[in-house]
Amino acid sequence: MINLLKNILNNQNSTKDIEENKNLELLCGLMIEAAYTDGQIDEIETNKIKSSLLNTFAEDPNEVELVLTQALKNKNNSNSLYHYTSFINKNFSDAKKLLLIEALWEIVLSDGDVHDYESNFIRRLAGLLYISDVNSGNARKRALDKNSK
Repeated sequence: MINLLKNILNNQNSTKDIEENKNLELLCGLMIEAAYTDGQIDEIETNKIKSSLLNTFAEDPNEVELVLTQALKNKNNSNSLYHYTSFINKNFSDAKKLLLIEALWEIVLSDGDVHDYESNFIRRLAGLLYISDVNSGNARKRALDKNSK
């Protein structure tokens, strides 16, 4: 955070740093939202969120820890899907949107039980991100294959 403020004051990559931080916060918030749709988040889901942020989206490990901790504390202060989708639609490619849907399916499937609210959440999100049912279904199949290994 201090580095971010220094960069803003020095006008060095401040826009890029702010954009990357917002990207991580939104990804993490959306993943927490998906995992908490059934009313609980267990350690398996939290670990899957962390893994997705680090491995799929190549986020900084230290930042992931900080943002994930804060997002878990604020999990009851949920945002509307529009809050997430407006940013994602403006800043993510179609391929990155599909990676996100697949990561969300992995998180939801990680506890071994898919609640109707969880699958409904992802279906609504996919629609708002202009991802077809076929592509979302394929992302779910890939997530199932990964979870079964």
